[in-house]
This record gives sequence, C-alpha cells and structure tokens, in this order.
Amino acid sequence: MFINKSKDGKNNICGVKIAKFRKELKISQRMLADRLQIAGLDVDKNAIQRIEAGKRFVTDIELLAFCKVLGKKLYDLLDEQN
Repeated sequence: MFINKSKDGKNNICGVKIAKFRKELKISQRMLADRLQIAGLDVDKNAIQRIEAGKRFVTDIELLAFCKVLGKKLYDLLDEQN
C-alpha cells in the first residue's frame, strides 16, 4: 500500500528546502507569498508556513512557481539527500 507522506510523516518533501532557499534569499514568508502572487500563484503567508512545516501538500503547479520565484530547479526542491 502506498502511503501519501514523506519518510518523516510530512505531507511534502519540498517544504524544508523551500524554507532553506527562502532564508538564503533573506526574505520572509510574507515576502515569498507576495512574490508567488506576482508570479500568478494565489497563496498567502499561512500557506507558506504550512508548506514549510510539511503540513500541506504541494501541487506540481505550485512547485513550478516556487522554482521560478526561488531561482531553483525542480530537483533542488525534491532532492531528499541535501
């Protein structure tokens, strides 16, 4: 049976990476949400907080928007090794 959670029980594997890359850019969760909205993704600060905490699933459309705004490749957000 397939379990729809990461190895650590979270709802996504990209949240930790998103938080890391956001902090590297020295921007707040609100600033990230603003940048995503400018890029066309309707998401707020609370959604960013839940994604980073692994409490919210992330769609492929959202992943692409995060890559665009953070200047990263999909692999960077999905690689569980780093």
